[in-house]
Amino acid sequence: MASVVPTVPVRRGEQVRPLPSGKGEVEDISFIDHRGSETTIEQFIDRSFTDGFIVLHRGSIVVEEYRNRMTSSTLHLSQSVAKSIVATTAGALIGRGEIDPTDPMERFAPRLQGTAYEGAQLQDVLDMRSGVQFSEDYLDPASDVSALDRASGWKPGGEGDATCVPEFIRRLVTDRPHGGAFSYRSIETEAIALVLEAVSGLRLSELVSHEVWSRIGAEHDASFTVDRSGHALADGGFNATLRDYARFGQMHLDMGEVEGNRVVAADWIAQCRTGDNGVFQGIYRDRFPNGAYRNQFWMEDLSTGAYSARGVFGQQIHIDPSTNVVIVKLSSWPLPSMDDLGVDTYTMMRAITGHFSGA
Repeated sequence: MASVVPTVPVRRGEQVRPLPSGKGEVEDISFIDHRGSETTIEQFIDRSFTDGFIVLHRGSIVVEEYRNRMTSSTLHLSQSVAKSIVATTAGALIGRGEIDPTDPMERFAPRLQGTAYEGAQLQDVLDMRSGVQFSEDYLDPASDVSALDRASGWKPGGEGDATCVPEFIRRLVTDRPHGGAFSYRSIETEAIALVLEAVSGLRLSELVSHEVWSRIGAEHDASFTVDRSGHALADGGFNATLRDYARFGQMHLDMGEVEGNRVVAADWIAQCRTGDNGVFQGIYRDRFPNGAYRNQFWMEDLSTGAYSARGVFGQQIHIDPSTNVVIVKLSSWPLPSMDDLGVDTYTMMRAITGHFSGA
């Protein structure tokens, strides 16, 4: 991404968390895909535009594969996985009592006064339950998310476009009361970023480094893409290596600790593993009837306790506490959303976790 748009570094810490090699080959595990055909993990990895794939069991690598010239030191764009990383940074501040998630957004960030986010609780926005109007149609150039791409510098801007993300936020309006049903909108994470920067006095890249990236034992510096004002794209502009994404997932699996050091409060991590299915409406409820969304993480099935950070074009960090498994898949799908591949990815992950549970 650094060869395409401006980026800023997210520095790692001095200590690297080791990821030893373990036992438990998974490539030959088979599952039934959306077509009703039996396929192996290796076959699915081959046909699903995979760039990097890693599975950890009890903190050890059981499989690690790279495609399409990606290497162990390549930074890969995370798309909306970035939302979960930014939210986890918020979780660190919430856990220490520096932010009360039930307070209104403008209490923390005065620049949100008079915007559509005024009166929304921070928790409303973490759970994507604000009343802000925003259309998330990736293929429609007239949609709000396409306008956000132009404001962020990902796409060329034109006459009338916002010149940066904070300006774009000031143009938004509400279409319902805050605190209603879940509605997926990328702009929510950008508002969270303004809160985090106001509370900490740091730019988002510095804060994510200080609170998370320097403390999970990352092996490489990460990065954020930035707009013309220097605003880091919180909802999708984070870049990191495959193993470091796995280390982030392992920190979540370990209830917010890394080698005995607290990164995020355990009770905040526990919140990410549950949610309110009653407010989980629309197409997402159709896909995941027993699912939920909490703290910018997805739960496919609340009964399992597993949860994921997900991004368009096939990015995924899956965390399954019941089997001590972390799965990361980085991809370059030809389209932002491909339902068949999305369904098969979840089926594949269930096959892997089932293998380690003995199911």
